[in-house]
Amino acid sequence: MKKIVVVNCSPRTSMNTGTLVREAAKGAEAEGAQVQVFDLYRLEKVHGCMSCFACKLAPNEGKCVYKDGLAPVLEAIREADGLIIGTPNYLGDASAGFRALYERLIFQSLTYRKEPQRYDIRKIPVLFLMTSNCPEEYYPVVGYRKTVKAYQKALNDAVGNTKLMIAGDTLQVKDYSRFNWTIFNPAAKQERHETVFPKEQKEAFALGAQMVREGW
Repeated sequence: MKKIVVVNCSPRTSMNTGTLVREAAKGAEAEGAQVQVFDLYRLEKVHGCMSCFACKLAPNEGKCVYKDGLAPVLEAIREADGLIIGTPNYLGDASAGFRALYERLIFQSLTYRKEPQRYDIRKIPVLFLMTSNCPEEYYPVVGYRKTVKAYQKALNDAVGNTKLMIAGDTLQVKDYSRFNWTIFNPAAKQERHETVFPKEQKEAFALGAQMVREGW
């Protein structure tokens, strides 16, 4: 049975990012996979890379040894057959939680040698999801596309072949009337959430299933 690790890097477990990663998880489960879900902001305190360089020394070459809330996540990814990871877009970048995991996940793989440049870590397929208030069509204009492509490349190199899914123009809050936000059209946001977001949920489900059934 294949093992798929799912990481929600949003502080909200049931909004856009949390919903999509769980739909992808359901798709993986539908194909018979064993799925383990982590809500990063519900774990014990997590840190980014501590710059201890223990992952460059025997006997821990290629393995982060820092013990915090991320340690079981990194260990689960090491033993997994696939990784589904999702983050909201905060201020044009990934969430701080994602960044902490990203630093620890990517840095441990670097040898700092000319050859080989990466430790011999088994590669697995990765699904990288990003949700944002910003519509996806604006990503190239405001520079977000460059950011997500950089994350995709790093995950490709360090973890395995990475598919990218972006869900933009998402519903930020359930009740816009609580806020004096004059730049949004709450009715349009709600309509999109009711008509487009369900299609994105189906897409995430299909990608989770494909990861288990075919890989990529």
